[in-house]
Formats: sequence, structure tokens, C-alpha cells
Amino acid sequence: MSESANPAADAAEDEEASADATTVAPANGAAAVVAALESADVETAFGVQGGAIMPVYDALYSSSIEHVTMAHEQGAAHAADAYGVVTGTPGVCLATSGPGATNLVTGIADASMDSDAMLALTGQVPSHMVGSDAFQETDTTGVTAPITKHNYFASDSKTVGDVVGEAFALAEVGRPGPTLVDLPKDVSFGETDRAPKLPEAPARSKPDPEADAEEVEAAASVIERAEKPLCLFGGGVVKGDATDEARAFAREHGIPVVTTMPGIGSFPEDDDLCLSWAGMHGTGYANMAISHTDCLIAVGTRFDDRLTGGVDTFAPGADVVHVDIDPAEISKNVHADYPVVGDAGTVLEQLEVAMERSPDAKEWCEQCTAWREEYPMDYAVDADEPVKPQFVVEAFDAATGDDAIVTTGVGQHQMWAAQYWTFTEPRTFVSSHGLGTMGYGLPGAIGARLAADDDREIVCFDGDGSFLMTIQELSVAVRENLDITVVVLNNEYIGMVRQWQDAFFEGRHMASEYDWMPEFDKLAEAFGARGFRIDSYDEVADVVGEALAYDGPSVVDAHIDPRENVYPMVSSGGANGEFALTEDQL
Repeated sequence: MSESANPAADAAEDEEASADATTVAPANGAAAVVAALESADVETAFGVQGGAIMPVYDALYSSSIEHVTMAHEQGAAHAADAYGVVTGTPGVCLATSGPGATNLVTGIADASMDSDAMLALTGQVPSHMVGSDAFQETDTTGVTAPITKHNYFASDSKTVGDVVGEAFALAEVGRPGPTLVDLPKDVSFGETDRAPKLPEAPARSKPDPEADAEEVEAAASVIERAEKPLCLFGGGVVKGDATDEARAFAREHGIPVVTTMPGIGSFPEDDDLCLSWAGMHGTGYANMAISHTDCLIAVGTRFDDRLTGGVDTFAPGADVVHVDIDPAEISKNVHADYPVVGDAGTVLEQLEVAMERSPDAKEWCEQCTAWREEYPMDYAVDADEPVKPQFVVEAFDAATGDDAIVTTGVGQHQMWAAQYWTFTEPRTFVSSHGLGTMGYGLPGAIGARLAADDDREIVCFDGDGSFLMTIQELSVAVRENLDITVVVLNNEYIGMVRQWQDAFFEGRHMASEYDWMPEFDKLAEAFGARGFRIDSYDEVADVVGEALAYDGPSVVDAHIDPRENVYPMVSSGGANGEFALTEDQL
């Protein structure tokens, strides 16, 4: 065999031929949509079929992407949201036009409030029928404009793949959030042979990760001088994958740490420096630290009202250093004395370089330890009384590994899970924070299960009212044989509403008593899952063990003390340091 006169040219031809053999040009817009998702390395998508989105589903038929059919579009959005939280990449959900799209709205709004990266794809009536009140038509881009980072109305089969790729990339660049692409049926059906570009966000959407050097120097100087410094790590630390930098910074300088609820797991709660999370139902010692610090180093937080209580009384004696990737958050709620705009991890490294010494905080750390001893997170147990929910949470925590993922609905059970589970790793507490969406827990557990390694345990804490809102998704968990454990802390109330009615509405339980609850263990069995029930303390250990050991979906109907309330509690708009430990202190 003779050698080629131009081996480089031959190699280039071989490479081009190989590319041609592995790249199939899309036949229509729907195929381009799916090709864009594949180019973005999307592995899993959640959705519900329907008329206007049907072409995209047809294209998914031969795709490598695993599609999980949910029982309701809201469940699809929450599952995609949780999938994205656990993986750190945007989750993807699909729905048809009209009610399909509007059923996604709660999940999209939830992702927007929590800055969770997610891409929603919605079907739409044919372009020429838009605005005619056609069957299952809704102005989806109009409805979702306030709750998306950006949304798109696809208008051309030749460019729709590029649009989807851009939307995916935009969802995760800078401050994460949900994006949406509305897909008219004629655009999905329209012919094209153009392969989509690799996903890339618009250049103008990519913020500079580094902060201004003068801002960093000023912040470093005030931290060095502080006598009572305190780190406040928010959800941005987790979403920015900055937990290593955050932990290193606090430990290097011996600075105590509190977190927000979305920031849970950013700093290990078993570390001596950690005071757990602050806010309305945060620990007493975290709230005392915030109330007395003279330098608050807030990283990746938007200072939500559930954290701050009354803004005028929040960290009243502190110089506030506020680090955030989004300049719109700086001084929006709490005035930043030292604003630092940039990526959380990058800025923490910049601060580390800029600081010449650590603050002298020995006495302050001793004071924080004293507060921890003065306001412990404890509760009374009486074997003759109904089971305390805190006991159930701690039992599951003790029986699972540090990398177990906890999802929750919203209500008292959410607070108990956050308070009495010891979180040491990021992306292990998956919940609805800003929007407070009841029903998030079960579809969230499904998304988390499909995102996580098989050997990681997924435990969902739900309330009886919250569980009923998305219980239909249990059919999905059974169909897919997903190994999740759902713990319903059942008090036959909308518990948080009942607690507020007792405290502020003279005990008038209007529409909060849920004494018509089904037997969730038996209902689980009807779905095809395993059902368990807890009525007494001596049943807890065995049920916890059996539920976790079952290789598939299980539901534990844990009947808890209906009188139990969540404490500590800061009254809405109150001062963090004036938290109540009992109802008569409110």
C-alpha cells in the first residue's frame, strides 16, 4: 500500500467524514429542539404530553434523553427544579399549550424566586392562529414574562434549535433562573436541515466574576477591624458552587457562620463555627448573633423578609458587606455599607488575598457558644403523649448518610426538617423557599432521585395538607420504581396556619382543620407503594429501618402531636433577637 502524499489532508477528510456520519441534520423544528437539548448534554426531562407539544415528543421518541411522564404539569416543573438543584445544571420540563403551560406557572415562579436554573418548553397553537382564542391557546410568554429570566416565542423552524440552546445556557449563567421557549406547532412541524449551534448565552448576559479591586479592599479592611464578625451564607453560595471557598474563608479567619434556609448545607452544621440558619424559625443563637454582630459578611443572599424580620432592626449595629453576582440585589432590602458585586467563590478568594490579618474574634466566638448553650434546639418527649415530629426527623437523620438528600413541602414539617436534620453538604436540602409552594416535596423527591447516584438516600418530609396537593405523583414514583421515602408528618391540620390562628386570630381554626385526611399508608399501597404508619414512639425505629430498606417508593404516615408548634419564632416584621420560644411570648 502506497503512502499518501498529504497525510494531513487525508486526516482532515477522515475527520469530516466521521462528523458527517455521526451528525444527522434535523428534519424539522421539533427535531432541532431535541438536538439542541442533546447538545446541552440534557439527560432527563419531565413533562406531560399534549396536542401542541406533540411534535417535540415525537422527536424525543428516538432521542437519548430520558423522558419522565409526570401526572401533572406542576409536578413536572417541580421535578425539573429539584433535578437542577441536585445536579447544578438546568432541569428541563415540557407541557402543551393552554392549561399545560399554565399548570407549569407555579413551578416556574418557584424556580424564579429561588434562582433555580430551569428550562421550560411549551407547545403553542400555530402561529397564524395566535391571538384568535384558538383551542388551548394562552399567551404563555405574556403570562410567564414576570417569572422568567427571559422567555422566547419561537418564530422560525430554521432557528428554533439555536433559541432553545440559548435559553438553556441563559438559565445557568450568572444568577440562575428559569427560562421558557414557546413553540408554535407550525414551527415545530416546519422543515429544516440546519443543526443547532452549541448552547451559548448572549455575551451581555455573562457577568464579570471578579469584583472591583477597591470594593474588595474596602470590605477586607472592615472585616479585619471587626470585633464581632459574622458570615451569612445564602443560597448563592450553593448555586455558585462556592461552598469550598466559603468554608475555607470562615475557618481561616475563625469567623462564626449563619446561613439562610436556601444556604443550608453551604457550611457543615456540625462544625463548631456554625450557628445553623437564621430568620423567622431559625435558631435562637443564629438570630442573636445577627442581632449583635458589628460586621455582617453576607454572601449570595437577597435578604428575604423571612430572614430579616423588620429591616430596621436587622443587624442594627453591623457594617454590612454584601457580596452578590446580581447588582440589583445590592441595597434592595438591606443597605450595603460595603457592596461587592461578583461571583461568590471568586470574591471570597479575592477577599482572602486582600486580608492581611484575621479579626480578633475570640471573645465573640465564646459569646456565640454561650448563646448556643442558652437557647438549645430541644423538645420534651413523653412516651404517653403523641409522637413529636422532631423525634421522627432526627430518627431518619440518624439512619441515613451525610449525603442523603431531603426534600420538603411547605409548612411546619419543612421547618422541623430544616431545624432537626444536621446538614453537612450542599445541595442536600431541596425545598421551596421564596414562593413557599405546598406540594413541592414529592415531585421534588422524584427529580432529586433521578439526579442523584443510586446509593444516595432520598427522604421527603411532607405535611398531610401539602402531600395531598401533589399526591398523584406517587403513581410516577411507583411506575419508575424510584427508591424514595416519603414521611408525612400528619397532624390533621394545615399546621402553620393553625399555629398562626392560635397566636394571632384567637384560636379560630377557619379552614385549617383537616380531620378528613385519608389513611396515607393504605393509600400508598393502593398506588403500589409500601405503606407504613407510626402512632407511638416504640414504632419509630422499626418503621424507619423498614421504610429506608425498601427498594422502591414508601410512604410513612407518621401521626404526630397535633398541638406541636414550630419554635423559635420571630413575629412577622419583628426583630430577630426578640424571638419567641413559646406562644405566650409572641
